[in-house]
Amino acid sequence: MITKTEAIVLHTLKYGEQKVIVDMFTRVCGRLSFIVTIPKTGKGQMKKPYLQLLSLLEVSFDQRQQVQLQRLQNARLLVPYVSVYSSPDKLSIALFIAEYLYYALRSEQRNEPLFDYIADSLQWLDAAREGVANFHLTFLMRLSKFLGFYPRLAVGGELFDLREGTFCSAAPTHPDFLQDREAEMVRLLMRMDFATMRLFKFSRGERQRVLEVLMRYYQLHLPNFPEMKSLAVLQEMYS
Repeated sequence: MITKTEAIVLHTLKYGEQKVIVDMFTRVCGRLSFIVTIPKTGKGQMKKPYLQLLSLLEVSFDQRQQVQLQRLQNARLLVPYVSVYSSPDKLSIALFIAEYLYYALRSEQRNEPLFDYIADSLQWLDAAREGVANFHLTFLMRLSKFLGFYPRLAVGGELFDLREGTFCSAAPTHPDFLQDREAEMVRLLMRMDFATMRLFKFSRGERQRVLEVLMRYYQLHLPNFPEMKSLAVLQEMYS
């Protein structure tokens, strides 16, 4: 069946001399892997710039249910980025988000609201002129809403249970919870959006701690979520 859909490039892996395995999150099929041939002449449908991480594409392919690697028929760049790849701070954020999504969406099926959220967020980042230091924190907190474990508020709760994803008044019987100041940071993150995040000031230590909390939160809710290779680059950029 020929399928035409929007797609976001999450990961690429060279396979032989002219082939690349490309993992994408598609709007109508969810997560898929493709085997792509890159012609040496540059005249083919798939060009190297299309394979940059987080590229927004429109692709068509003959979808086979029992095939692990789909084969593309056509591809075109849907929304060219203006600044994501040329701005050092935006690039470090993009590399981190691409790696994060590569693991977070490993088994994600069709989820059009999630796809639209990611695509819209990336275009917002590309268009932003300043104030993007909290982008990755805001993005990850709101991403959890689409993955099913966005924190739940509770009146009077001063602690935050990372396993249950809820605020509480009494300490749980396990060690995965936040107290006082750090629990309040979760509330702060829940108030942030892309338009207002520049108004929330974090020190270097606070931003790193918030990111550590978000990492731990995802690891508790997504099986086998690994350590991030791009994390050190991001932390260095905003140190």
